[in-house]
Amino acid sequence: MAWLLPASIVVLAAAAMETVAWASHKYVMHGFGWVWHRDHHEPHAGVFEKNDRFAFVGAMLSIALFAVGSPLVMGGNAWWPGTWLGFGVLVYGVTYTLVHDGLVHQRWFRWVPRRGYAKRLVQAHKLHHATVSKEGGVGFGFVFVRDPDKLKAELRRQSTAGLTTLRTGDLRESAQP
Repeated sequence: MAWLLPASIVVLAAAAMETVAWASHKYVMHGFGWVWHRDHHEPHAGVFEKNDRFAFVGAMLSIALFAVGSPLVMGGNAWWPGTWLGFGVLVYGVTYTLVHDGLVHQRWFRWVPRRGYAKRLVQAHKLHHATVSKEGGVGFGFVFVRDPDKLKAELRRQSTAGLTTLRTGDLRESAQP
């Protein structure tokens, strides 16, 4: 049973990272970090994007937590939960990378989900990319996705109010996987 507390910390840290991802996406990437994130919303050539730099920021958070929890680094000042928190951040980062870059943006493999959660996740992210500006937008989270129909309605409301600029006038296209 000694594994139960560390395993719980890993799971809770990975789950909490969805809130961190949502907030950093909405307020950093679509705020002062737009200079890195912009190319993720635009067609581009090449394998890498400036946006990929954010993966290094997440990796640094994980590494820092591992270091804080390591007696090899911190000696007697090591804080043992740090290791497990760092592992939770790592689990979220790997999951995010595989699903976001792999499934949604198909950078490494081709699979178009036809139903279920994976289809809903792809639709929600495509609706996020329906905007061409950093202002407005929907679907800033990633693992816990809202209903695509509600996201479409919110995008229409924002567009009508002049709060965002849509890539296309037809939101049905943006929701297709």
